[in-house]
Amino acid sequence: MHDMIIENGTLIDPAAGRNGRFDVAITQGKISAIEPDLSKAQASKRIDAAGQVVIPGMIDTHAHVYQYVTGKFGLNADMVGVQSGVTTIVDQGGPSCMTIGGFRHYVAEPSTTRSLCFISCYLVGGLEGHLYPDLYGPGGVNKEHTIKVALENLDMVRGIKAHAEIGGQSRWGLDVIKIGKEISRETKLPLYIHLGQLWPTADSAEIPDADELIRELTPLMEPGDIMAHPFTRHPGGFVSSTGEVHPILLEAVHNHGVRVDVGHGSHFSFEVARIALDAGILPHTLGADMHGYNVTVPSGKADGDREANPFFGVAPFNLTIAMTELLHLGVGLEDIIAMVTSNPASMLGMEDEIGSLQVGRPADISVLAIDSGRFLLSDNSGAEEVSDKLIRPLYCLKDGIHHDVTSPLVPEAIAA
Repeated sequence: MHDMIIENGTLIDPAAGRNGRFDVAITQGKISAIEPDLSKAQASKRIDAAGQVVIPGMIDTHAHVYQYVTGKFGLNADMVGVQSGVTTIVDQGGPSCMTIGGFRHYVAEPSTTRSLCFISCYLVGGLEGHLYPDLYGPGGVNKEHTIKVALENLDMVRGIKAHAEIGGQSRWGLDVIKIGKEISRETKLPLYIHLGQLWPTADSAEIPDADELIRELTPLMEPGDIMAHPFTRHPGGFVSSTGEVHPILLEAVHNHGVRVDVGHGSHFSFEVARIALDAGILPHTLGADMHGYNVTVPSGKADGDREANPFFGVAPFNLTIAMTELLHLGVGLEDIIAMVTSNPASMLGMEDEIGSLQVGRPADISVLAIDSGRFLLSDNSGAEEVSDKLIRPLYCLKDGIHHDVTSPLVPEAIAA
């Protein structure tokens, strides 16, 4: 007797090599059977997933959920997570060696969503999305303490976060990135680098060279390290000032094991995405990068500070909109699903626990609809495109517990 069976759905599980009609049984919070047909098996509850896509619980590799501590930047973890059909989220750089205890106590432990993090190499962590760049120089890093705290919290800390903004480079070169790489090596955790963003440069007499930043940064990256924002509309990203993907980045990704995370956020550009994809940059993971400056938080209050923030964005999106955009751009559905399941599990070093549906594992499952029609998509450069498909989250199971998609952060479909 199973507790529950999800039946008649199309199961897509890249890690397990499954793509077809399978039924999934759950008992006591774990997967108890996966078969092409469980119609004769006994279960206390049956869910008909006909016409729907059943996948391993989605993993969002770029979240900002250190609510309140990171000011307006931090969102509620479950609103980004299970209420959006996502079972695991990774906060990118919110907690630091000084604030990791608060992240554990106030975010990871009380949240239903599995909440992990890449710890910031900066002492101040993700305070207000880096509104105060003077805090992010070499003097704002404590390598020894960060290494110690990361190693003490490996159940939550799965990597190291650093930033390679142009304004930061003009002030301090790549000193902080080099320290971040030392932390990464000594903890044996991957280094996640934010690319393609301008910091204020009023104290710099020269305009920073975005292309030079890439040429200096890339040789520091090692196999398993991650570069974010390949489709960014900002300078200092994958695409050079001449409109081509930097050859050194192609070499790093194709031949040296450096991984790429979409980090959608307010960075995403359809134009840049086409250039990068045509050059062979296929992202490994698909982080949404949602935060309080690029989504509408349900507070009902007008806030002029949001519009002035360099991370501000108005184009509606979430993880499944980012998936829809890649599908619209010609990326295969199974590749996209791997970007939110098996690939992030590997990036986190948790491929034996999450990212695939296997008998005996926790029942973390996401169920999606793929609608056909004419749907309007937009980016923050002002471009609009019409997609004939829309991927929507319907519900998820976290440890076998059913969660409907109720988050106000999931955008409504916009008919074209």
